[in-house]
Order: sequence, then C-alpha cells, then structure tokens
Amino acid sequence: MKNIRNFCIIAHIDHGKSTLADRLLDFTGAVTEREKQDQLLDNMDLERERGITIKSHAIQMNYINNGQDYTFNLIDTPGHVDFSYEVSRSIAACEGALLVVDAAQSIQAQTISNLYLALENDLEIIPVLNKIDLPSANQEEVTDDIVSLLGCLHEDVIPVSAKSGVGIDLILEAIIKKIPSPKGMTSLPLQALIFDSKYNPFRGVETYFRIINGRIKKGDKISFLATNKNYTADEIGVLKLKQEPKDFIEAGDVGYLITGIKDASEVKVGDTISHSENMDIKAIEGFEEVKPMVFAGIYPVDTEDYEELRASMEKLQLNDASLVFAPESSAALGFGFRCGFLGMLHLEIIQERLEREFSMTVITTVPNVSYQAYVKKNPRDIVLVNNPSDLPDPSFLDRVEEPYIKASIITKSDFVGNVMSLCIEKRGIIKNQTYLTPLRVELVFELPLAEIVFDFYDRLKTVSKGYASFDYSPIGFKVSKLVKVDILLNGNQVDALSALIHAESAYSIGKKMCEKLRELIPRQQFDIPVQAAIGAKIISRETIKALRKDVTAKCYGGDISRKRKLLEKQKKGKKKMRQIGNVEIPQQAFMAVLKLND
Repeated sequence: MKNIRNFCIIAHIDHGKSTLADRLLDFTGAVTEREKQDQLLDNMDLERERGITIKSHAIQMNYINNGQDYTFNLIDTPGHVDFSYEVSRSIAACEGALLVVDAAQSIQAQTISNLYLALENDLEIIPVLNKIDLPSANQEEVTDDIVSLLGCLHEDVIPVSAKSGVGIDLILEAIIKKIPSPKGMTSLPLQALIFDSKYNPFRGVETYFRIINGRIKKGDKISFLATNKNYTADEIGVLKLKQEPKDFIEAGDVGYLITGIKDASEVKVGDTISHSENMDIKAIEGFEEVKPMVFAGIYPVDTEDYEELRASMEKLQLNDASLVFAPESSAALGFGFRCGFLGMLHLEIIQERLEREFSMTVITTVPNVSYQAYVKKNPRDIVLVNNPSDLPDPSFLDRVEEPYIKASIITKSDFVGNVMSLCIEKRGIIKNQTYLTPLRVELVFELPLAEIVFDFYDRLKTVSKGYASFDYSPIGFKVSKLVKVDILLNGNQVDALSALIHAESAYSIGKKMCEKLRELIPRQQFDIPVQAAIGAKIISRETIKALRKDVTAKCYGGDISRKRKLLEKQKKGKKKMRQIGNVEIPQQAFMAVLKLND
C-alpha cells in the first residue's frame, strides 16, 4: 500500500501530456520495443488522426527505486476545454498531479483551470517544464511564471524534454518523494469508486474503478449502490498496456471489473461498488453532475433505426459520461434525441464516433444553448427552453434569461485590441485585464454562451495569429432580449431550423439563413419561397425558382392563343404541385446555418 502512487498528467492543449506519458512508460519498462509508438495511450482512431486526447487513459507501471518496488497508476487526461469533465473524474481517482507547462508557450488558460481543479481535490502538484530542447524555449522566464503561479521554489520545477527523454528520472524521483501513498485500509469493508467504463460487445460492460477501502477477489458477490443490483465479479485485474487479470485487488489500486452486464444503463460513473453483504455501507461522494453547454437534436436518417440509435447512444454514454440525451420528435425529421454536449468539438466527436463505432449515419440539427423562460402567470416558475419550440407564446412571456460564462483569455499584448473588439462584437463585457508579464495579458470577460458556441474559438485564433488561449466556466443566467426566428419552406414551418437569436442580430441572421438555404436546396418543378419569420411577421424572403419545361417548343407559327393556352395549363399544374409538393432538405443545410459568418 505504501508503495502505490496514483497520479494524473494535466496541462493545456499540446503541451506534451501524451508524449510525457509515453516516456514514463518507456522508462519504467511498461512497454516493449515492439509495442512502442507515439501517443501510445490514445487508442481511438479519432485521437490518433487529430493528435488530441479525447478520453482519459489509465495504465499501471512498476518501478524499482533503491531496492523498493513501486506501483504507479498513471492517468493521462485531455487538454481541450470540451473534455474538462474527463479531467475532473481522473483527478478524483488520484493523490497527485504532474502539471506540465510548455517552455515555449508558458502558462495558458487551461493550465490555470486544471490546476485549480486539482487543488480543489487536495492533490499534490509537481510542476514540470516540458520542451526545453526547443529553440524557442524560454526556460528562465517560464520557470519564474510557474513559481509565481504555484508559490513553489525554483528547484521544485523539473525541466524535461518528453520527446528526447531528458529529466524523466527526476520526475519519477519526485513522484515517489512528494505524492502521498493512498490512505485507505484493506481491513475495512469494500468501497470502490467507478471513474470510467466502456462497452465491449463480447464481454459486456467493463468498469474502471479505484478502491478506496477493502479488497475485491475474483468470484466475489458485489453490488452497485446506485442501482442496488447484485453481480458476480467474473474477472478483475489491473490496467497495464493490455488488461492483466488478477485474483484480488486491494485498497489504493486502480483496476477493471467485468461482471457480464449487457445493459448499459445499469452502470453509472461516480457510483460505489461494495460487497453484497455490506448493504449499509456509505456511498463515496461521486462527481458533480455534468452541465451540458450546447444542445442539438440527433436523428436517424431512416426512422426505423430509432431503437438502434438509442442502444448506440447508451453504449456511447458509458464511455463518455458527459453526454446527456432525451427522446424528442420533430415534424420534419421524425423521432430522435435531444442531446446535451460540452461544446462544439464534443458534438463533432460524438457524431464521428456514432458513425465509426456503431455505423449510425445521423442528421444533426442546429445546435443551441439552454435558456430559462418565465411566464407572466407564474413569474417564479422556470420554463427550461432546450429547443426553440419550447419557448412559450410571446403574449404570455414575461422574460427570457440566457446562460453567461466567465471567459479567461491569455494573449500577447500586441493582440489585446483585436481580442477586445471580437468579444465586444459577441456582446461581451470586460471584467478584468491583468499583465502576467510585460508581453502576456490575461483578459477576463463575461460573455453569453450562445455567442461562443459556433465560431468564437476559430475567430479568436485568427485575430491573435494563433497565440490566444481560451478557457471558460459558467456563471449563471442573465435577462436578455431574445426572439424566435422560424424558417418557412413553401409556407410550412421547419422546426429543425428554428433558432433563438438576440433581437439585435435577428434580421441579419434571418436574411443570411434564407440566402444560404436558397443556395443549398435543390430546385423543384415549382417555385419554393424560403422565408424567415418572427412570430407572424416575415423578415426576409428568397425564392428558389422552378425548373421549367419549355411547353411551347412544338408550336411553330400559328395563333398566339395556342401558346398562351399551353402556358396557362402549365401554370395551373405548377400551382397544384406547389400545394401538394414536398421539399427535401439536404443534411448540409442544417450545418450550413452555423457557418453564416464565413
């Protein structure tokens, strides 16, 4: 027990977490030469393609120091703000954290937010200065930044190069010396915290847990406290590069459990595992409830695949606890799900994973955030608006509140003006401006969440030439003047394209949406009016012209009345067709609405 160390690696995006994990595995001999590859722990195709970590990955290493055999349980974490829930869960299973900072880029927004997360959980922080071999590395200055951030000594900061392997031995020494061993007791009844799980089509649900107290043996009768269901531990083991079965696991260790559960809804992340006879045992305080930031409808292309989509979503939720979904139906798209995501990247990844892992082709509606509406009759009762169609009738509406965030942006002092202009354009209010060094500034803004969802991050990188880093946290709701913009095709409302927009920009966005749809919807045999409306008031209109057959082609000469008769007949046909004709909306039309600023 005293020779176990549980730690995770936290840092901003691209500061070298996964590369450092690779070097630690090499150094401790956890991988053979044959198994070596870059980003070893990133085992998802998507992670390897994009070069980002999406999932936290746990792995056990053995290390001998001064004749003592130590067991290290390492958890590599994602850096992107959309996957911060993964980080918070990993931190709960550890006693210490390696805080990695890039020697060329210094401290960024996500570095600070992950650090605070770790300090809230009383983790021991080991500062690591990575990429010291880069020509642009500024070792002394960045070390000073870390010292002033953490309040540690200069000699506590470990300079390393994860790429070449310099200084890895110093990190391992520091882990042994500084990170405390787990506090649990083997003699107490079993208490284990589930911090992750995944669905295996051959073995059922694999549960990853950290044992706080007690021990678990193969074949034990165990119970999940949240669902109150009993199972047998068919297989238990530790997480090496491949799963390694064991006969028992004791307090302080991180391991996996297979019980043959086939129903994904029976396992909840944050639940406590105990022996079936200890039903009076207290549940471990789990994780805070996930707060989705962005909502979008996900519908199967074929309505018959609805149940299959539900099963796929449940299996995906096992592996990604931050995904929230509930059934909903749409007039245009049939039955589907209203899903909550932590951001646009998260939405993109989920869409990709449904396609790749479960072969589900889906239609995604226009993402929007969750609002709070209040009606005049009961001004204290909150009406949650996750979908524009949930908005009460304007005549009954008292006020609408939209979610705001506190955004922390760290950038070079040259780009302060550009960043400020962008945030003010997005209805932001500046709250603070701090010079971290003469060349680096931290700007704190209050911004509506709806404004940053689509293209804010891309534009921020553009105006700051890639230097700005961005992190945000929700701060609650504020009253706002919002209107519902409906899109009408051929006089019929398309509820999947409705959007809640701030009154000031409603006209311009309504106009852009109509123009975009005119380009994307294929021409039919009849004229299609594309309209944007606020309530009963039409604010913009475009017409998709009809494809016309030349009915007068066969009339050579003769009386004009013959041609007129044929044209009148065609006109009547078009009128009738317009009444009964249906307009198919292509998938790209739903997503194109997001790219209105392009």
